[in-house]
Amino acid sequence: MKRVLPILFLFLPWVAGAQIEGAIDLHVHSAPDSRPRSLTAIETAQLARRHGMRAVLFKNHFVETATLAYLVSQVVPEVEAYGGIALNRSVGGINPAAVEQMAAMTGGHGRVVWMPTFDAAQGPFAASAEAANILHVSRDGALLTEVMEVLELIADLDLALATGHSSSADSLLLVRAANRLGIERIVITHPLGDLTMPPEIQREVVRLGALLEFPVAMAAPIGATPFDEFVRQIRTVGPENAVLSTDLGQAGNPVAPDGFSAGVTRLLEAGFTEREMDLMIRRNPARLLGLDP
Repeated sequence: MKRVLPILFLFLPWVAGAQIEGAIDLHVHSAPDSRPRSLTAIETAQLARRHGMRAVLFKNHFVETATLAYLVSQVVPEVEAYGGIALNRSVGGINPAAVEQMAAMTGGHGRVVWMPTFDAAQGPFAASAEAANILHVSRDGALLTEVMEVLELIADLDLALATGHSSSADSLLLVRAANRLGIERIVITHPLGDLTMPPEIQREVVRLGALLEFPVAMAAPIGATPFDEFVRQIRTVGPENAVLSTDLGQAGNPVAPDGFSAGVTRLLEAGFTEREMDLMIRRNPARLLGLDP
């Protein structure tokens, strides 16, 4: 029986989208998951193939996704599939051993390590987090020992660092330490909403080589960030320092590749050039994953 796309998607006023051939989506949720998702990872890749996309990075808050990406690559080889690990309590928290095993999974599809997301003290899940279960990355202005161990592994294994739902101050600590260790691929995870990063910290992390991720799911009408503010935030750091992703896959939201296409259209209509869009959806994401542009 054929899957039916979420009904909400059919009625969104911005369904028609731009060409995203060769694009890379760095933030996609899919089934299997312990939270409701609209499509399986294979279905997501098949839809990405229809759009001519280059690659998809699968994210899960509770398990590593390098294994999932390998399996997807066997079924939909036309789309490069990548994964990583978010260092939440379900994988042992800030756990170097979990990072090591993720990176060693068959095929080398594990490329990204996210600092805590679901169990972080900030971000969209923080209100429901129990204080005893919150994972911190620093204490008294210094990164924890286990965080430094993970950063050293990221450097040794040539992985990318994503700051997860870290505060602006912690993100700056992470980027500075990563820079000292020679980690060249760093992304600030959606610095919008309650994770909005002050301009002076944005300038500093950019100076240190980090990219900032802007998911279309966080802009209205899906997310809470007014679209004009979403555009302003990207312009503040500049497309050369930004990556556009979706953070889609939730049940009831647009499916990720279609949402990506529609989001690109909106930004083009807001005045971004094709060259700027090429940086944000192709070249910068490729650099983050360690791929040829």
